[in-house]
Amino acid sequence: MKRRTAMPALRFSTQTLLLQLGVVALVVLLSSAVHAWLTYDRLGREAENQALTLARTVASDPSVQADVQSISALPAAPPAAELLAGPLMAAAESARTRTGALFVVITDETGIRLAHPDAERLGEKVSTDPSEALAGREVTTRNTGTLGPSAGAKVPVYAPGSGAVVGEVSVGYSTETISQSLARDIIPIAATAAGALLAGVLASFLLRRRLQRLTLGLEPEEISTLVHDQVAVLQGVDDGVIGVAADGRVSVFNAAAQRLLGVPDLAGSAWANAPVPEQLKALTRADAPEGDAVELVAGGRVLVASARKALHGREDLGWVVTLRDRTELQQLTRQLDAVGTMSAALRAQRHEFANQLHTIAGFMSIGQPQQAQDYLAKLAGTGPLAFPVDQAELLQDPYLQAFLGAKGVEADERGVSLRLGPESVVRGHVTEPQDVTTVLGNLIDNAVNAAVAGSAAERWVEVEVLDEPGIKGGAGTLHIVVADSGDGLGAGMTAAEAESVFAEGYTTSDRPARAGAGQGLGLALSRQLARRRGGDVRLLEAGSPGGPGAVFVATLPGTTESGPTLPGTEPGTTEPATEPGPTKADGEDNDV
Repeated sequence: MKRRTAMPALRFSTQTLLLQLGVVALVVLLSSAVHAWLTYDRLGREAENQALTLARTVASDPSVQADVQSISALPAAPPAAELLAGPLMAAAESARTRTGALFVVITDETGIRLAHPDAERLGEKVSTDPSEALAGREVTTRNTGTLGPSAGAKVPVYAPGSGAVVGEVSVGYSTETISQSLARDIIPIAATAAGALLAGVLASFLLRRRLQRLTLGLEPEEISTLVHDQVAVLQGVDDGVIGVAADGRVSVFNAAAQRLLGVPDLAGSAWANAPVPEQLKALTRADAPEGDAVELVAGGRVLVASARKALHGREDLGWVVTLRDRTELQQLTRQLDAVGTMSAALRAQRHEFANQLHTIAGFMSIGQPQQAQDYLAKLAGTGPLAFPVDQAELLQDPYLQAFLGAKGVEADERGVSLRLGPESVVRGHVTEPQDVTTVLGNLIDNAVNAAVAGSAAERWVEVEVLDEPGIKGGAGTLHIVVADSGDGLGAGMTAAEAESVFAEGYTTSDRPARAGAGQGLGLALSRQLARRRGGDVRLLEAGSPGGPGAVFVATLPGTTESGPTLPGTEPGTTEPATEPGPTKADGEDNDV
């Protein structure tokens, strides 16, 4: 058997066009038919009225009344030849030819024709019922008689003086004449119908074209599939997606974008007035380079944003802006940098550790155990590995010690001395190392960069860290002050200028502190992280040329907890219960 190939389905726009054409044609035909029927009915009523007027005129003629009365008084109607030559026949034919009627018929009181256009019908009974007219009532009729279809009227003939009905006059106009009049009137009707049909066809084609443009040539099934796919994709990805239509309206704003930017759904609002960072709006400007990615801070997060033009053929559909969250990546990168710095510091100290072991072995090999003992006592007091951070013993938290030690090694490699201020006291333990690392690390990196770029002969960065215990054993607050020997941010800065330091993209450095680091995000991110915890980061002093440099203060609530009571201290504190005794000088006996 030969397989039958399925007929391709018509496109939705074609189906819509055909349906519209069918509806337009049906409406035009119905309208034309109703118009034609109303015109035909109007012409028929006019013919009936005209026939009624003529019939009244003939029936009211005194001579006609007298002749009909005289014939009705006879026992039988006169012969047809006598009626043909009589006055009634002459009066009827005269009225008929003068008005163009189809017939003018006069009968007696029994319905016998006394006058008729067809002489052969004289003396015969009429073909239509004359009873209503003979009963004294005027009627209009539409029927078919011996002369064909007609629209006419029947009027009684009264005897002169007595008022008795002695006959009736029947007048009719041919409906064929009405049809001819309708045919003449139908020409403008047909022209109007054709014009309406043509206008409907043109409108249907224009509507089809607009429909194809609005739907981008897609079928309803394809549009439905795209909507389902769009919802599944936009709501299922972690990246923020913002669609900006060509008219400047936000067409798409998925849940991830709402979460990353910390704003409600902006779909349908004007993009120019949207409460989003200006860097995002700048990406969609006409002069913006397409494909460029920018880093920005929003809602305490570091975001990478990019925008691309959306085109369908040659049609401009607007812009698509994507947002990616790099907050955790930056935090992990900073922690990895700290770990790497600490590892490098440990490797750098390995030789010193080996030398110390060789020294002890040397003392023992030459028989100097007392010198070896003294040397070990000294190492026990200072530690085998020393980070280049002055007064590091003020910090009891090992995390802060390790982190600041690593930063001290990094600063020392750049010729900057990192030291702790004399007021630094941390007796608790850090519970939020990620936030502390981000804020403290950004402030120290900026200070080191400023010290390196400064004009002071001695390059230093001083950090003061103080923990404030929480109420009734709750989470405590960490206070951080960072100062440097750089040239500052400019003497006499106004409050507005001081706030601009925390704007995204603000930087005084020509190159990043480390490879791959972004510029102008550290202070903005640090402030947002601190404020998200209920704290803040602010500029305490702007500094001056030649030093000292700027001073920044950070407050991080809920980042510490109270440490355990140390041996030899009062309960609930870390202060010694008694003053420590004097230590032995180097060279005296010490227990090892």
